[in-house]
Amino acid sequence: MDTRVGASRSETAAHRELKRLAVLWAQAQGYSACAVEVTLPKCRYRADVAGYRARGNAAGVTAIFECKQVMSDLRRDNCCSSATHKRLAAVQRRREVLERHLRVHYPTLRGGESLFPEFDSHHFDAIQHRSYTRVLREIAALQNRIEDGTKFECLTRYRCANLFFLVLPNELYREAEVPLGWGALAAHEGGLSLRRKPAWHDTAPETGLRLLQRIAIAGTRHLNRQLEITFDAIQEERRRC
Repeated sequence: MDTRVGASRSETAAHRELKRLAVLWAQAQGYSACAVEVTLPKCRYRADVAGYRARGNAAGVTAIFECKQVMSDLRRDNCCSSATHKRLAAVQRRREVLERHLRVHYPTLRGGESLFPEFDSHHFDAIQHRSYTRVLREIAALQNRIEDGTKFECLTRYRCANLFFLVLPNELYREAEVPLGWGALAAHEGGLSLRRKPAWHDTAPETGLRLLQRIAIAGTRHLNRQLEITFDAIQEERRRC
């Protein structure tokens, strides 16, 4: 692929290079329709790279490539929701125990806004209790992980494509860090090597066609940027027609 892969201003050169290598590898594997920053059907996420490989009269093969240049970024999206929910429930129980003891030892924390003591709120943050503060911090972190850190799990759960690949630098590859069911492509000496094969995910034919449509839309958006075609120019041309 000779043209520069499109990117936002905040994207690093390393991440752009991983996307370029993913597009190059995908096309070498027969995915003739590829695009970057593709909004996915059936979920709220966007793929770094998506590809579509035709198979004659049969339904085409779809693939999603997620590029991660640092371990922290990889682990942020690789949360297991079931395990995290279990940990959150345990920490919530710990919070309830602490609050029960704090009500006994610090009766002055009661807000006094209700006629009935059992309905009063308690200002536990006023005493800056170390264990209680630590528990609240962990609860917030776990809730954020469940809300924003399950991208890999969601993509496979909703069967957004047939195949999923994690693309990362060779020195970052760890077998245990690769999401369940995903393949792994490691960047080394200017190319990608397959380090782990992905599991196959059956999808409805219409899902593949919808992803192909999204690839075409993303590709057109990138082409418009290259040719400096703006939305206003399209609207002007539409009025002219």
